[in-house]
Amino acid sequence: MTSIEIRDLTKEYGGRRALDAVTFTVRPGRVTGFLGPNGAGKSTTMRLVLGLDRPTSGTATIDGQPYAALDEPVRHVGALLDAGAAHGARTARDHLRALAAAGRIPRGRVDEVLETTGIASVAGRRIRTFSLGMRQRLGIAAALLGDPRVLLLDEPSNGLDPQGIIWIRELMRDLAREGRAVLVSSHLMGETAAFADHLVVLGRGRLLADTGMREFVDGWTTPRVRLRTTEGDRLRAALAGAGFTPVAEEDGRWSVDGARVEDVGPLAAREGIPLLELAAEEPSLEEAYLALTAEETEYTTARPAAAVQEA
Repeated sequence: MTSIEIRDLTKEYGGRRALDAVTFTVRPGRVTGFLGPNGAGKSTTMRLVLGLDRPTSGTATIDGQPYAALDEPVRHVGALLDAGAAHGARTARDHLRALAAAGRIPRGRVDEVLETTGIASVAGRRIRTFSLGMRQRLGIAAALLGDPRVLLLDEPSNGLDPQGIIWIRELMRDLAREGRAVLVSSHLMGETAAFADHLVVLGRGRLLADTGMREFVDGWTTPRVRLRTTEGDRLRAALAGAGFTPVAEEDGRWSVDGARVEDVGPLAAREGIPLLELAAEEPSLEEAYLALTAEETEYTTARPAAAVQEA
């Protein structure tokens, strides 16, 4: 099964280290979300995998070989790095036919990927007339052209409407289910949480995390439950005795940081405390990501003066 293997990958530009001995593997059969603040090294990593740049040291290989050594690489690897790179004077179909001819791919495959990406009806239009979302679909069609076992997609949902976002989410899942290795760089935490099985996180060129989605969120967030009861004082005492600190909210509910439903429900039952509502407040990928990368963001903005004064 084909995978992407990054080993001690380092890249320096004029004395600045964009990647610092990064090691991880993108395995087949799952979608790997590739996260990190601006300047973290995600684009640099993808360029090195695709042979568009050379590493200072370390290796980036596909099925054990560098991209340049692959026989008919478009049949092994599909990539979307810049949806705006296609020549605007060409039609979508001609653009894909040129790529197919260069990669010795049957012309019939062009119509297949046009249908898959939902742009068959506009295949005869010049690319310069396309919206950002249509260009994005064309870029994805180009990535799929060689029916590759490995895909690298940089911000694939950029410019897509809600229906398109759902479509690309399902497409990536389907590709992984077929046994392909799928690496997806994105800044959209909600979307990444919806499609990724595994996460690789970079910060200032260093590897910060390489783990499953659930493990990542659980490791960098605190669970919380919210509840309602008619006996707040008894609830507070019972939870305090179990080591929790319940906080009364303005809406009449209580929140308990560090607790799970299975902690609070049985405790209330043993004490005979009625619960009118008990629900887990699931921590989000965004919360976990921000907690991990709080000190790794290279480009930050100052708070507006008015906000500082109000605070």
